[in-house]
This record gives sequence, C-alpha cells and structure tokens, in this order.
Amino acid sequence: MLVVSRFRVDEDVAEEFRAELDRAHAALAERPGYLVGTVGRNVDDPTLWVLSTRWENVGSYRRALSSYDVKLHAVGLLGRAIDEPSAYEVVEPGTVLNIGSPRSLG
Repeated sequence: MLVVSRFRVDEDVAEEFRAELDRAHAALAERPGYLVGTVGRNVDDPTLWVLSTRWENVGSYRRALSSYDVKLHAVGLLGRAIDEPSAYEVVEPGTVLNIGSPRSLG
C-alpha cells in the first residue's frame, strides 16, 4: 500500500515544517508494517511538499495511525495535508485490484 500526503506550506515556515515532517516520518517508520518512505518538495513549486510511505497492507497503516507516538508526532501534521485521497493500492503485474472485490464491499 502506498500513502501520498501532500502539503501546501508558505516558504517562510518551510524550515520548521520540514523538521515537523521529518518527526512525523520517523514516528511512522517505527511502526510495524512500514516498508519505506520519503519526504520531498516540488521542484517547480517550493511551497508544495509530499510525504510518501509504503506499507505491507492497509491494516498496518491504519494501526500505525492509532499508535501513541504517531498520534503525538504525525496525526496533527497529516491533518493539515491537502484534502485529497491519499491511500493507493500498488499496482504491479498480476495485481487483483480492490475495486469490485469482496474486500471493497461493506
């Protein structure tokens, strides 16, 4: 599972935001099921930042969000992300997509 959270940040607070984003990423990276992640800034628009993480599965990510350290260091920041869908299935050859499967019903 891939999670992409984008943020719009004024340049005058970019340094403080980056430190907060790094703390959030570190808290997430400590959770079971975390695979890899990156922090990035858009090359054409320096006010646009991204936190991208990969997880073993959606359950790992959801459990990570409920942990104390993630609530303390990441949830507030993630709440300031641009309001758009952020969780994606990783589509590789042979992937059965969730849409239309019994997992997506309910």
